Amino acid sequence: MPAEDNPSAPPELVALAHAYGVDAHYDAGAGPVQVGARTLSAVLAALGVPAGTPELAAKALEQHREETARRLLPPTVVAWQGRRTALDLPADAAVRIELEDGGAWELAHDHSWWLPADLPLGHHVLTARAGEREGRAALIVAPPRLPEPRQRSWGFLAQLYSVLGEQSWGMGDLGDLAELAQWAGAGLGAGFLQINPLHAGLPGAPSDPSPYRPSSRRFADPVHLRIEAVPEYARCPEAHDFSRRARLLRQEVLEHDGLIDRDAVWSLKRQALELLHAVPRGVGREAAYRAFVRREGEWLERYATWNALAERHGTGRPAWPKGLRHPDNPQVAAEKAELKDRIEFHRWLAWLVDEQLGAAQRAALDAGMPIGLIHDLAVGVHPDGADAWALQDVLATGISTGAPPDAFNAHGQDWGLPPWRPDALAEAGYTPFAELIRAAARHAGAIRIDHVMGLFRLWWVPEGARPTQGTYVRYDAEAMLAVLALEAHRAGTAVIGEDLGTVEPGVRERLAEHGVLGTSVLWFERDWQAGGTILPPERWRPGCLATLTTHDLPSTAARLTGEHVELRHRLGLLARPLSEEQDAANVELADWQRELVRVGLLAEGEPTTPEALYAFLLATPAKLVGVWLPDTVGDPRPQNLPGTWDQYPNWRLPIADATGTPRTLDALAAAPGTAGIAATLAPLDAPSPGRADRPTPPGHPL
Repeated sequence: MPAEDNPSAPPELVALAHAYGVDAHYDAGAGPVQVGARTLSAVLAALGVPAGTPELAAKALEQHREETARRLLPPTVVAWQGRRTALDLPADAAVRIELEDGGAWELAHDHSWWLPADLPLGHHVLTARAGEREGRAALIVAPPRLPEPRQRSWGFLAQLYSVLGEQSWGMGDLGDLAELAQWAGAGLGAGFLQINPLHAGLPGAPSDPSPYRPSSRRFADPVHLRIEAVPEYARCPEAHDFSRRARLLRQEVLEHDGLIDRDAVWSLKRQALELLHAVPRGVGREAAYRAFVRREGEWLERYATWNALAERHGTGRPAWPKGLRHPDNPQVAAEKAELKDRIEFHRWLAWLVDEQLGAAQRAALDAGMPIGLIHDLAVGVHPDGADAWALQDVLATGISTGAPPDAFNAHGQDWGLPPWRPDALAEAGYTPFAELIRAAARHAGAIRIDHVMGLFRLWWVPEGARPTQGTYVRYDAEAMLAVLALEAHRAGTAVIGEDLGTVEPGVRERLAEHGVLGTSVLWFERDWQAGGTILPPERWRPGCLATLTTHDLPSTAARLTGEHVELRHRLGLLARPLSEEQDAANVELADWQRELVRVGLLAEGEPTTPEALYAFLLATPAKLVGVWLPDTVGDPRPQNLPGTWDQYPNWRLPIADATGTPRTLDALAAAPGTAGIAATLAPLDAPSPGRADRPTPPGHPL
């Protein structure tokens, strides 16, 4: 919407926005900005609140106040175990807690209403009655802190698709993941392996290769399956021919400097899986499969149904017959009967992936990793995908998430992902969010939450508006953190928050209070209150994963050669003349060389090396140190270059050496750079590796 079509908001609209947690002004670092009336009206409309005129806004505000006054209880109540929690209820109320295990507590009034400090952890139900009024709320009782790694350790950061082992079908798979974890843990003493999101992608060709725009965050993509590891493969000679054909895909990548062709890989794997699905399962595997289906419940049923419907009608939900656009419609039930075989196939695929994910985590722990796998949870889902269809009642329509303008992107960002509706989440007792965290933590020693600031607020961009014409919408951070803490505690899983970019004051402190680790990238750690000087290692925060780079940033090799500036220049992405960008990059490198000399990690005049930079990370108190796997062979290319689409092969690059020649997992293991970095970080090796060193689920022996 043009600026002239987004006038200043009247006071009635501002007050209504505030009541619903919608910011009418914000500051992303460049000073306060007032949000226009059309933006506020569009965001409120996505929350089901009509506010197109001052009169409508005033009426909606009065209605909101009346509804709030009538309610005995809010939709969700949070209590932290070990602390009493006050309730705002009349003295004559009758209060009861229905525990998730079937038990119940009756509460007594003692001058005021308090939830006791010794309530059991869990998702309970709180009810209250006062006169003719009744209230019912979801009650989340959570531990005050999440599990944390018990010792310092280092590990690799990898994009799984880019790691090609000897049996890869043209892209890295879950068999490669297990082997990578075994080598890193048993061979090098690494404590963890963090990988990109393995979420199910949107089907169809050409597919979207970004792991951060998935069809579903609850289920992993079957393209990652190791076909030969499916037990039925041994009894299906017809499928063996596909393994031979797959070698050609792998050779195309490795021997012809090709790109990873996800669509070709999936086409071949899918044909093989169709054959394997027809092979009868033994009674034990059949029982395990049925147990998985029961455990995953309705979300699995909807996920499999959506995939079957997408096969028939395509992935563009707006073009589907109207009766299929909501999972509860009668026409969906009728079509499910016709598609029962295809629905069963997609349920089975989800089970196979879950099995192989579990096997990879067991391999990591058996190799001595104290943490094992760190799975990445994307910030949202594709608007045309399975989760957007299954969860549409708790997702905002006509809205996408993004980021406001900042020092790095003057135009803001629109990620095209529908956000959670905070009101609908609260009414649902945060169950969809809890189930998502539970699934992410199931086969992980830790989970990484992309854009963890989204637990507090998200930038909403109305459909048709520019990213600059969005605003922040607030979430109940207390409830979001409680769900995260409870599910992580039950899984014995640590949590790392990606807290880079625009972070509201107090958010990092709040996350640290609950034990959520942050993310600290070496190039950004400066003392901005002292003119931007490099932050000495002893002043880094302990509660973080410290790295030299991420998937969205230049590799270490590119930083040290200036190739990252040249690349952005070739693609027309520089905001300043090439010479100015090169001068700035050279100044940054010179600053770091002086700092490394100052702390004794380089001799005067010695060039900066990856080993010296990783040694700097070792000198910080950071709990975890992450090594970008391509750094071991000097790969200068970023895996993703923000601001590009088809100008750069984002998410399709195999790991390569400094010359651009793709390297296999075996070649990575033999690379001199691998040995050098591992030797640098050897002091972080676990003294007593094994399961006892990772966060332990309650009830499990140490």
